[in-house]
Amino acid sequence: MSKGIFITIEGGDGAGKTTLISRLNEQIYIHAQQRTVPTREPGGSPIAEAIRSVILDRKNTRMDPRTEALLYAAARRQHLMEIVKPAIESKKIVICDRFVDSSLAYQGYARGLGMDEVWEINRFATDGYMPDVTLYLDIDPVVAMSRIHANSSREVNRLDLEKIDFHQKVREGYLQVAARFPNRIFVLDASQTPEALALEAWKIIEAKLSLKGS
Repeated sequence: MSKGIFITIEGGDGAGKTTLISRLNEQIYIHAQQRTVPTREPGGSPIAEAIRSVILDRKNTRMDPRTEALLYAAARRQHLMEIVKPAIESKKIVICDRFVDSSLAYQGYARGLGMDEVWEINRFATDGYMPDVTLYLDIDPVVAMSRIHANSSREVNRLDLEKIDFHQKVREGYLQVAARFPNRIFVLDASQTPEALALEAWKIIEAKLSLKGS
């Protein structure tokens, strides 16, 4: 492989991103004999994790939408420069839970800031650096929220306190983002079993790995 690969997993809360990332890590090691660099946003590095604690703190319900968007972008920049880019330059495979697409869906669409406006903030933050491939896990927010409430070990953050209408808008936003970037974003049905979802995701990643290695 001549260079590393940057894979992002997107989806609303409760879509199953964490489980899928774990399974993909195993598949890539088994079939490509490579250890991946799993990471997340917001967070992934010490400074970005500190910003994450502010963004998701349930006490910060008065946070202005633009403040939220700017904090995400700041955390993203630090994470990109400290974790993602060095790993890619070292020919590693990075699998990240969320990236720019999340901001477009959450702040750009669901918060009503405008996708183009949020894109400009993030283009500045990332210098236009984007993933090689993105898997968007699509699921009915009602089902996703029921998963969250059934998982007592999962942290409940500020975004989980939003009403179902907000999460519906997030889904609509993601589908619009996927339509904007059809060559990069693959939409997967996250209501299927974790095993079936992982198999479908692996086929996409396997094709990408082969492409990069040619």
